[in-house]
Amino acid sequence: MSGIWGWFGGGAAQKRKDTPKNVILDLRTNLEMLQKREAHILRQIEEQDKEARKHVNTNKTAAKNALRRKKVFEGNLEQTMNHIGTLETQINAIESANINKETFEAMQRASEAMKTIHGKLTPEKVDEAMEKLQEHNQLNEEIAAAIGSVNIGQQIDDGELDAELDELMAKDLEDKMLETGTVHADRLPSVATGELKNNKGKAPAVTEDDEEAELRKLQAEMAM
Repeated sequence: MSGIWGWFGGGAAQKRKDTPKNVILDLRTNLEMLQKREAHILRQIEEQDKEARKHVNTNKTAAKNALRRKKVFEGNLEQTMNHIGTLETQINAIESANINKETFEAMQRASEAMKTIHGKLTPEKVDEAMEKLQEHNQLNEEIAAAIGSVNIGQQIDDGELDAELDELMAKDLEDKMLETGTVHADRLPSVATGELKNNKGKAPAVTEDDEEAELRKLQAEMAM
């Protein structure tokens, strides 16, 4: 009774030792004791059964007494097994309740942790922060584009570049023609149309051999 009254104020002044884990330990201790008693009663029942079989044909009185004791032990065995079943049920119920309690407390701690993590954070504040971040990113892109559009240094005319490129191409073509021994027609020296004069102001005499040589030279050039 003292244990019962302890729950209703009698043990309020002292610390409770019957926490769920301690209660489970006490129940398991009692359960082990009952299981040992069960094993002992089973051995007694087996001994009385052997005793009855031993005297069944020689001493009926002894055989009956053994059977009578066997019945008593069987009654004790049934009572002990009932106690074992009751303790096992209580242990399972307390363990289940304790697990539920610890699970609930863990969930409460998780809820408090989430509350601490979020603090004053709300979906509206998150949306506002994301909009500001997007604005900053857009502003950064606009600044980068503006900086990239500024040409720093001397401005170069595309027409000058094209003229210089044409000059380089012509020079390259001329170098290649000189390497192969081919001279373009517009780069041949001009032929004088007037009469050539010697140092005394008179035109030199042109022989037939000179004319033939000049003709062959022209033919050779036209064949290129």
